[in-house]
Amino acid sequence: MLREQLAVLELLKNLIRGKTEGISRVTYTPQKPSFYEGRRESSHFPRAVPEAEGVSSRLLADFIREAAGDRRTDLHHVMVLRHGRVIAEASIAPYQKDVWHASYSMCKSVVGMAVGMLIDEGKLRLEDKVLKLLESRSLLAGLRQKNLTVEQLLTMSTGVAFNELGIVSGDDWVSGYLQSPAKGAPGEKFEYNSMNTYILSAVVTKVTGETLTEYLRPRLWEPLGIRNVFWEACPKGITKGGWGLFITTEDAAKLGQLYLQKGVWNGKRLLSEEWVRAATEKHIETPESMGPYGYGYQVWMGGRPGSYTFNGMLGQNVVVYPDLDMVIALNAGSDELFQNCILLNIVKKYFEEGSPAADTALPADPAGRRALLDLERALSVRPVWGGEVSREHGGWPVRGEKRCRRKNRILEEERMKRFLDGRVYLLSDCHVGLAPLVLQVFHNNYTEGIRRAAFYYERGRFYLALEEGETLHRIQVGFGRAAVSEVLLRGEPYLLGTTGEFTRDEDGRTVLKVDMAFLEEAVRRRLKCVFDEKGETIEMRWDELPGSRMITEGLGALLGDSLRPGIMEALKEWTGADLPAILVERTVRPVAAGVLARDDS
Repeated sequence: MLREQLAVLELLKNLIRGKTEGISRVTYTPQKPSFYEGRRESSHFPRAVPEAEGVSSRLLADFIREAAGDRRTDLHHVMVLRHGRVIAEASIAPYQKDVWHASYSMCKSVVGMAVGMLIDEGKLRLEDKVLKLLESRSLLAGLRQKNLTVEQLLTMSTGVAFNELGIVSGDDWVSGYLQSPAKGAPGEKFEYNSMNTYILSAVVTKVTGETLTEYLRPRLWEPLGIRNVFWEACPKGITKGGWGLFITTEDAAKLGQLYLQKGVWNGKRLLSEEWVRAATEKHIETPESMGPYGYGYQVWMGGRPGSYTFNGMLGQNVVVYPDLDMVIALNAGSDELFQNCILLNIVKKYFEEGSPAADTALPADPAGRRALLDLERALSVRPVWGGEVSREHGGWPVRGEKRCRRKNRILEEERMKRFLDGRVYLLSDCHVGLAPLVLQVFHNNYTEGIRRAAFYYERGRFYLALEEGETLHRIQVGFGRAAVSEVLLRGEPYLLGTTGEFTRDEDGRTVLKVDMAFLEEAVRRRLKCVFDEKGETIEMRWDELPGSRMITEGLGALLGDSLRPGIMEALKEWTGADLPAILVERTVRPVAAGVLARDDS
């Protein structure tokens, strides 16, 4: 593990020093396509009035309002199914319905489905030894992982020390995993490790000769009508498995519905009932902080008897309640990593307490139905500010003094747009990138640094332009409602929903606040541009969500397991502060100063 530890240490030191270009030891190749490239229409669930399916529209409206209104959840999408019909759905502006979304660890449950299919086909067994399946001839692997089984990978009980941070050390993740020290005997203890799922993906490829994505296409994607899906691969071409899947909220809900229907879809069996039952029952205890109900085969157990969750960090979840015949799918950008989180606690409040669903249809409730539809529509067109749906923008009626304030604000916006038009600033600190740190690390796509920033006002549209490496990002900024742009991050396209607001700081200086939501991700970039009176200097204060809390907790937990005793202390002595705090300051909340470029710059 010394090699992996040194690689982690080197990466962190470079990030702290502001060196980002070319810092990865892992080969980078652009993979992600544009969402619009080759897009096809996926099949959809039928829609139904909630009361017809035994659920109150008012209860659903209260649930969505609380989930979207709590600023800590940063809810993006939500969909509720009963009896296989959609009874409530909302995409919170600027996030758009039917655009795929990063699933993070939610896709681990999909890997579990692929393993179940191989077992159903007689090509794999739970007790099969991983070393034999992968045909490893390494003496070191034979000593350390000789007894490791498929079932222990499924239950996160391998005890292997090679975890998520190990992937920064090079391209061969399978060898790194198999030759890694074991922290205990396999099967003894639950220890969450995304590399266990990656190895399951490698097993699928070894057994079938296909990538996980290819294997699932005729067995899962096509039968479920999932036509817009992308799953990243490692440098060796193995589907990442434990992360890297982009899928829409409705298509993710289909995965939960498939398990709810015990493996049958449209009358065709895709998974055996025996596998679904085994995958969704508890096989091992889990830490209270992660989820108190236990873990199955790449599935978290839930609080309601018989319930379970496909869980991904930052709020990507598919929650299944078999006794209620309900599925709830969510995407968010919270700062929490596991099942025990604020967003899922809100779900539990409404669907695990009392009787949220009746066995028969409820009386019609036109007023409740209208309130639910109005809420869904309002969330889709108006941003959420400070935990409440904004009433300031998007055309809601304003009167008297409010109308006057709105008029003055619009006039000030117009004046500042014209004032900034054509201004180009040279930045002194070039380690800041458009992509948040979380996105850079997860996609091995590190910034080349933003060198110039400019502003343009053309045909009634306002743009922020950022020169990053050899790429010029031209980002339209909406005021009141997000404008959508597509940007290229070292060859990978990402959709941005961007809103802006002009204000002033405590010293009376003009400030442009910009919120850039990565519509296919769980992350946002936030930027405050502070200008001097003449507009000759700029101070760009960057931030990102989720940010400091998630990075501090997640990095601290991983480093505590990954680095040898004494290294954390050495880093603290070298930097003069805790490593997570330094990383937040240098990479999550950096400040870049700039001066107005002259014609000859």
